[in-house]
Amino acid sequence: MFGQPAPPTAAITERFLQATQAMQAGNLDQAGDGFAAIVVDAPQFAEAHLNLGLVREEQRRHAEAISSFQKALTLKPHLRGANLFLGIAEFRSNQLDAAVAALHKETAAYPKDSNAWMWLGVAELQKGNGEEASNALDKAAKLAPDNVDILYHRGRAHLFVSNESYSKMFKADPKSWRVRELLAEANASADRHTDAISEYEAAIKLAPNEPRLHEQLGTEYRLVGKMQEAEQAYLKELEIDPENITAQYKLGVIAIEKDDPARGKSLIEGALRVKPDLQHADYNLGRAEMLLGNDAAAAKWLERATAARDSDPEVIQQAWYQLGIVYRRLHRVADAQKAMSVFQKLHDEEAENSQRALKRYQSQQDPAAAPNPTPAEHPQ
Repeated sequence: MFGQPAPPTAAITERFLQATQAMQAGNLDQAGDGFAAIVVDAPQFAEAHLNLGLVREEQRRHAEAISSFQKALTLKPHLRGANLFLGIAEFRSNQLDAAVAALHKETAAYPKDSNAWMWLGVAELQKGNGEEASNALDKAAKLAPDNVDILYHRGRAHLFVSNESYSKMFKADPKSWRVRELLAEANASADRHTDAISEYEAAIKLAPNEPRLHEQLGTEYRLVGKMQEAEQAYLKELEIDPENITAQYKLGVIAIEKDDPARGKSLIEGALRVKPDLQHADYNLGRAEMLLGNDAAAAKWLERATAARDSDPEVIQQAWYQLGIVYRRLHRVADAQKAMSVFQKLHDEEAENSQRALKRYQSQQDPAAAPNPTPAEHPQ
């Protein structure tokens, strides 16, 4: 067609494939020499310029890579991947405005490319544009919900936005109880439960009748093993807000842990009448029935707990263990053996997953590293 580059000859195409194979095999010098020779002999061959850019980028020759990607785009403005890898090379050269512009073009041309949205978010975040980064990474996550790199950068972006908001809050009113609550939540998230308790107590001094503060304090007390203090905090919460079903439920759980299963059962059943989807309620009612000696009722609750899809793996594991005990009491020997077998399997899988997670953490690479370059397709 008039105005379009002439297709490469058969000889050029064969050399292109050979250079591509060398690139895929990791022979970057051979691949670079091959593509460099091709673009001399066939200067209108856009895909060869793109792949030469990929090789140069892998060799950390960013300026040369950028030049090759730009040449490819001059020849084929919508060549897939060219703006993406141009943006990555510019990002690594600290040309952030240019990187964002290139990545915007890639996402506009290929809106279903999760990798392009991810890199746009990374570049925007590097520029300090938290909202723009979050928006781009949210789109990437919708397209590839299980991509750990996208999830990592998305978390960073949202944390950046949160920190910005918190910083403004501190400046606006540093003595606000909301500031103390925020610090408490941050400490709790980082498993600094003693510090969280101190901050919740400070918040309560400033706002003693604010709903939920005592409930949150009670949860932190419970996590450090201070059951009496936790119970008092939940009771105080219910004085302030009698409709706080979560506090009532947690009070019931503490009652079971304190060997008062009748009270615990009553509190949890009352909470369930208002909020039937309370998490782990089936497991805790099963424990209460066990302590009361109602093994048949306990078995029913624990069976439900083992089938819960949204439950914590640790709770499911313990539910199988308790179910094994209940089955033994009911003289259901085969069921008891099966329950204990499932418990042991889950226990072993948890240990194995912990080891894998540790190895992944130890071998973690630079999170901003680019994905392995994908060479351009052989032109049709």
